[in-house]
Amino acid sequence: MLLSKYLLPTLKETPADAEITSHKLMIRAGMLRKVSAGIYNYLPLCLRVIKKIENIVRDEMDKAGALELLMPILTPAELWQESGRWTVYGKELMRMQDRHENEYALGPTHEEVITALARNEVKSYKQLPLCLYQIQDKFRDEVRPRFGVMRSREFIMKDAYSFHSSEKCLDNYYQIMYEAYSNIFKRCGLRFRAVLADSGAIGGDNTHEFMVLAQSGESRVISCPNDNCGYAATDETAKSKIFQPEKEEFLELRLVDTPSQKSIEEVSNFLKLPKYKLVKTLLYKYDDGVAAALIRGDCEVNEIKLKHILNTINLELADDKTIEEISGCEPGYAGPLNLKKQIKLICDSSLKQLTNFVVGANEKDKHYINVNHQRDFKIEKFYDIRLANPGDRCINCDAVLEEYRGIEVGQIFKLGTKYSAKMNAVYNAEDGKLKPFVMGCYGIGITRIVAAAIEQNNDEKGIVWPLNIAPFSVIILPLNKPNSEEFKIAEKIYNEIKIKNIDVVLDDRAVGPGFKFKDAELIGIPYQIIVGAKSLNEQSIEIGIRKTGEKILVKISEVSEKIEELLYEK
Repeated sequence: MLLSKYLLPTLKETPADAEITSHKLMIRAGMLRKVSAGIYNYLPLCLRVIKKIENIVRDEMDKAGALELLMPILTPAELWQESGRWTVYGKELMRMQDRHENEYALGPTHEEVITALARNEVKSYKQLPLCLYQIQDKFRDEVRPRFGVMRSREFIMKDAYSFHSSEKCLDNYYQIMYEAYSNIFKRCGLRFRAVLADSGAIGGDNTHEFMVLAQSGESRVISCPNDNCGYAATDETAKSKIFQPEKEEFLELRLVDTPSQKSIEEVSNFLKLPKYKLVKTLLYKYDDGVAAALIRGDCEVNEIKLKHILNTINLELADDKTIEEISGCEPGYAGPLNLKKQIKLICDSSLKQLTNFVVGANEKDKHYINVNHQRDFKIEKFYDIRLANPGDRCINCDAVLEEYRGIEVGQIFKLGTKYSAKMNAVYNAEDGKLKPFVMGCYGIGITRIVAAAIEQNNDEKGIVWPLNIAPFSVIILPLNKPNSEEFKIAEKIYNEIKIKNIDVVLDDRAVGPGFKFKDAELIGIPYQIIVGAKSLNEQSIEIGIRKTGEKILVKISEVSEKIEELLYEK
């Protein structure tokens, strides 16, 4: 490839609307151009990276026994209505009508389409297990597209779906996919962790997210530092142990004045009690009404966990009017005793050992002290609704948990019969009965990997690509003009390397050496072959290693062999 014939519109200045490193560098390196909010043109350099990632994904999917197919992007509303997701998926589902007023959606994921396909084509247990996958554009109407391809409205994704005759078969294949995903991200040169996660709108019982470790990551991961344990989960699902105070003898329940003291901080200071001795009563509106979440004052409610307990899609803190209707007073003084209306109490397990604590009295400027749930109000069941934090203890090995940021690049799910049962996707089982498929689902964000790799591999000069997904492995930089002796040597080396089927590009542009060096470092090609006047005088070539900054001197006659050696070493 000759760079003079290539579309590489690099920029010196950082674009004003780019927020994170990958977005800035992808625009500056001529990889990406915005068409509309969350919609981009992938320029040739970017597409080369995408294709390399796709090839790694295909190779590992094929090794895992998955078969590639291609499904339509435009999907009929009827399939979404069968699964029940047409109404619950939310505004991210991009909906439209055709000229006949039939309703459709642009696929953000394809569980409905693949389940309908299996329903029509897979009839017997003898055809199972079966896994089908595709690599395709997806669409999600993000409320606020940002961070370039990290959170865009149109993106490229690999989605795979497996069909099984039993949970045990799914468990076995889930592990195969777990290993395949681990291999994919290792081959892409990424530092990552697999963590327990929430299944979200996809659904299912078990799921792992694969997180690329990066400070710019949107996801917060709680992790055990003990290698023998390995517990890690997103903050949406993480569990942990916290300090539990000693139980005390019950003291007399008392109503006390707390004038204008509403927050945990204010009440704690006013009563001169630690925050863990206070209990927050947070009222939430959800699909079936209003519920109260009770949790220690030094803890926070995890609303994802609360959603699962209430079995609801919609959850929000109650408005002032609702709080007054339930508690009988203005916000800030709600508590579980003497509520005006009986509602469901969801009590965190942090209250299990707590004695003589403080709650709102459902009366302005009043709180109860020395409250004990065993005596003063009834808790039928305790739940884990607490947000885990670094510094808590691991639930498995008691080590102190740590926190890091991650970028989600893949997720695997055990769907069970969530879709097959609703859509009547059944097969003839070995016992002659019709049974719904047991399903798994496995997604990878191809374009997200591009951005995540840059977030993890960059310096002040630009991108530092991992070798396996670099757009080119080698760039040749003749430092003199075309037709010079240096240029002729560069062309000769270029042809020798090209014959070996190595991805190589020759910067034959009529620009100065400084311009060439800056572009080469910005676009992050792993190896630079520098051909200058010194090469003629000393009959040696300098090979630059982008990742380390190291320079290696090699005889002109041995350059192609040395490059081959360096590439195969990696």
